Amino acid sequence: MDNSNLIQWDLDLIKRYDLAGPRYTSYPTALQFDPLLSSAQLVETGRNSADNNGPLSLYVHIPFCAHVCYYCACNKVITRNRKKAQPYLDTVYREMAQLAEWYAGDRIVNQLHWGGGTPTFISDQQMVELMTEMGRHFKLRDDDKGDYSIEIDPREASADTIKVLREIGFNRISLGVQDVQHRVQQAVNRVQSTEQTQAVLDNARRAGFRSINIDLIYGLPYQSVESFSDTLDTVIEMSPDRLSIFNYAHMPDRFRSQKHIDAATLPSPETKLAILEGTIRKLLDAGYVYIGMDHFAKPDDELAIAQRNGQLHRNFQGYTTHADCDLVAMGVSAISQVGSVYYQNEHEIAAYSNAIETRGHAIKRGVSLSRDDQIRREVIKQLICHFQLDFATVEQQFGLDFQQYFQAEQAELNQFADDGLISLSPAGINVTPQGRLLIRRICMAFDAYIPKQQPTRGFSRII
Repeated sequence: MDNSNLIQWDLDLIKRYDLAGPRYTSYPTALQFDPLLSSAQLVETGRNSADNNGPLSLYVHIPFCAHVCYYCACNKVITRNRKKAQPYLDTVYREMAQLAEWYAGDRIVNQLHWGGGTPTFISDQQMVELMTEMGRHFKLRDDDKGDYSIEIDPREASADTIKVLREIGFNRISLGVQDVQHRVQQAVNRVQSTEQTQAVLDNARRAGFRSINIDLIYGLPYQSVESFSDTLDTVIEMSPDRLSIFNYAHMPDRFRSQKHIDAATLPSPETKLAILEGTIRKLLDAGYVYIGMDHFAKPDDELAIAQRNGQLHRNFQGYTTHADCDLVAMGVSAISQVGSVYYQNEHEIAAYSNAIETRGHAIKRGVSLSRDDQIRREVIKQLICHFQLDFATVEQQFGLDFQQYFQAEQAELNQFADDGLISLSPAGINVTPQGRLLIRRICMAFDAYIPKQQPTRGFSRII
């Protein structure tokens, strides 16, 4: 095994540093998005600061779910009425036309993702229609060399659906599994047999999908170290290319569906830590590479290769290999990252639809990055993607003296070094095996917004 992927478990350090903090899918984080900023100004700044010859990443948010999963914190609409999808898609097509006018040009789409909700809520014919519309407005690849992915609920994906998805250009799928234990599934209202999941995997492999991701969650009702270990054994046997192991954050005051979960049935913080420790050990022993935070991949997966080559990137979809893409997002609550701006659409379907109808776009709030934001974003990205930071690279990119620019952060970095989270040298920062699990906490040292607010507000715990 590659020693660079070893993680050292230090319970004392974890307990001391396991605060709440951002996941850094962006910097500044969404908490800094301002509803008072002019949408016209955000678009103009984005268009002027983007590389108009560079590739694009497209995202579509499909919010519908036929069933409510009690743990879920996504922006979703629970309905059995499949007829609600078409009016929504028609609105997305109107938005798409405006976005294409702003950003498409001759730019090739190297990355595409449909998320939700449950994208497979829409019919096979609607999926074909949606991809056709995307191809009308944007320059989609036809050589299967793009990174075209979709989130799938195995309960909503027949063999025919998987075949259709492959035919219209998808080559990656992500399956929501969460846990294979029936008791846990019942407690979170997501009963899904292992046979259902295996059938989708088999169909996807037969159809020629080149990458399969499985999502699991630890910290759900009735989970124990032993039960989650059994879940992992089942999933490792399925041999997905990637695994995402998310920490369940119980926040029923923020997410109404979580009120259905009895807090007394949740594993204790100590048990959650033990589950995570066992998970990491088991996946490393099974040959997976620890990419960072909650992501694992096989050594020959593109994420692992990008990390080894120093080319891994992070955006609103998590870890990615497409650092050179502007992200153009459409649909309710979708977040775009174009040039030096981020912006988010209206959060409710009615408001989103009305905005598209009246304005042609649905931008609700955003942020235009200052030079300081861009410097700190690069530092945080390097640390969270590669567990190291070369001062000279940042100095050359931005024309600054690193030690001088980050003088105020030095005391905290020294404390991290004293505690064994990082090793500091005149040349840079290396995150230690003990520090890797706490990478979000290390990144927080470079977050200029954290001291100006309650560090826990709006964030989940690091571990």
